[in-house]
Amino acid sequence: MTSTQARHMRRAVLQSVIDAGAVCAQPGSLDSGEWFREDGEGIGVWRTRSRALLRVCAVCPAMEACRELALRDGDGDSTSDDMVRGGLTGQQLAKARGKQAERLAAAVAADRDPEWRRLVDLTVQLRREAVKTPDKAGGQRRQGAAQEVQNRRVRELASQVRQLRTARRARTGWGEAA
Repeated sequence: MTSTQARHMRRAVLQSVIDAGAVCAQPGSLDSGEWFREDGEGIGVWRTRSRALLRVCAVCPAMEACRELALRDGDGDSTSDDMVRGGLTGQQLAKARGKQAERLAAAVAADRDPEWRRLVDLTVQLRREAVKTPDKAGGQRRQGAAQEVQNRRVRELASQVRQLRTARRARTGWGEAA
């Protein structure tokens, strides 16, 4: 994923990318507290540790998504070197946030769009419903009935997604030729 791709994604999608593919989100990886400087930790020890953490970030497939969320969340402080997130130190995040303030404000506002949130939720529900395997217990009759219920639910969700997308496109002009 490129930084441009990450910038155009919504919060829920970015978080899904991180949850599914981040090196630090995998079982047995570093504890979430490892990414922050400990109270009383000497600057030399922290700098050595933060360089190691930055190397972990550098090979992480979710680094750009993580960085984008860190920027949107306002992580980092220009006056203290106390964290690593998305391949940047806290000071680097603060500097990047300052340079991208207008874009980040728009992204945060878009993340709060309730209609978009509803569209994302419906799409997730649709995907989950579509990949379910109907209950095979109880013979073919019961399986057939379960399959019909699932099919009906998939059609309902797909219809809701389609209606919401159509309404958004009509209102915003998104997807129309220039």
